[in-house]
Amino acid sequence: MPLPKRRHSKARGRKRRTHWKLATPSLAVCPQCREAKMPHRICPHCGYYHGREVLTVEGA
Repeated sequence: MPLPKRRHSKARGRKRRTHWKLATPSLAVCPQCREAKMPHRICPHCGYYHGREVLTVEGA
């Protein structure tokens, strides 16, 4: 198995790792209550998915 002949500097490793960042989650607008929700998921605010009630949400 090949091994590196010389040690890589900290800067070289850190340059490679600069692209390891988290992406912000995409959000969609719920057609029922107009709140932001994750796409293809039940709306946590109203409990609707694809035009029908899937979950009963207790009102605040």
